[in-house]
Amino acid sequence: MAVRAVGWARSFPVSEGVRAAREWTAGHLASLPWNGSAADTVHSVLLSVSELVTNAHLHAAATAHLVLTWDGHCLHVSVADADPRLPGSREPDADEGATSGRGLGIVTALADSLDVHTCHGGKAITACFRPTGGPDPHDG
Repeated sequence: MAVRAVGWARSFPVSEGVRAAREWTAGHLASLPWNGSAADTVHSVLLSVSELVTNAHLHAAATAHLVLTWDGHCLHVSVADADPRLPGSREPDADEGATSGRGLGIVTALADSLDVHTCHGGKAITACFRPTGGPDPHDG
């Protein structure tokens, strides 16, 4: 049985900002067959892209390499950067206000699964999103 997948990849330097990554992602999500019927999943993916690209820009001070792959069951969202330090769970920093220290926790809560690993001298964080009402990856 052949697996049919579709994917896209693009690098987002710090100078382009997170908005560019979000807009690029939204454009590709629009081409997927479940885009119109799974608004919660679309919102979760876009928020996760914002968080992951922001983390790459802030913590690695580097270009974020974003890859989207739809395999028919799951949309894999992967963001890689040049910093080999793996993120750890941490309490939000009171000095930084209520807006810092929650990114990976948000992605963990939104995604169906999350993987963090080193690669090519840096790291990659990959989240899987199964569209609401989509196929169950444990079937067949």
